[in-house]
Amino acid sequence: MASSFQIFEILDVLDSLKHLKRTGWVNCGVPEPETVACHMYRMAVLAMTLEGQIDGLDTVRAVKMALVHDIAESIVGDITPHCGISNQDKFDLESQAIKRIATYVPNVGEEWIMLWREYEEAASLTARVVKHLDKFDMIAQAEKYEQTHGINLQQFFTSTSGVFTMEPFLTWDRELREKRNQRINQ
Repeated sequence: MASSFQIFEILDVLDSLKHLKRTGWVNCGVPEPETVACHMYRMAVLAMTLEGQIDGLDTVRAVKMALVHDIAESIVGDITPHCGISNQDKFDLESQAIKRIATYVPNVGEEWIMLWREYEEAASLTARVVKHLDKFDMIAQAEKYEQTHGINLQQFFTSTSGVFTMEPFLTWDRELREKRNQRINQ
């Protein structure tokens, strides 16, 4: 017998994401940092703007992937490279979490697992685009926090230097860094 939709469990997952502040910003002392849900929402909206901009991109799939790529963090937390957890252990923890979350929504749970795995493995053009969105959103947010709070978040720009390999991300990255450099050199 198939398990039934568990509305209150999925609401708890979503509530957790609405309140889970992103670890990188917290560790850098950003006042009132964005939450994981905020990040995923902005990525999803940006994914929608790519409709017709990248040949072969499944925009609807990209939006869905953006909305679930960090959903496991509702259980395991926002683990960054600075948390002292190996990439394999992070993957294993998140894999267990996404499988648990999938049981709450059996009508779409397998799709969420597949989307998460596809993203993690960068196994398609759509997954690579969403990974680019993830990194670009991070540095765009870093630039906004630098402007707003007068703090230096260079580490986020350093960690993403050279990671963009396709348009429009190459142009967006170049323009963002030029804008930032102009602001810093004023």
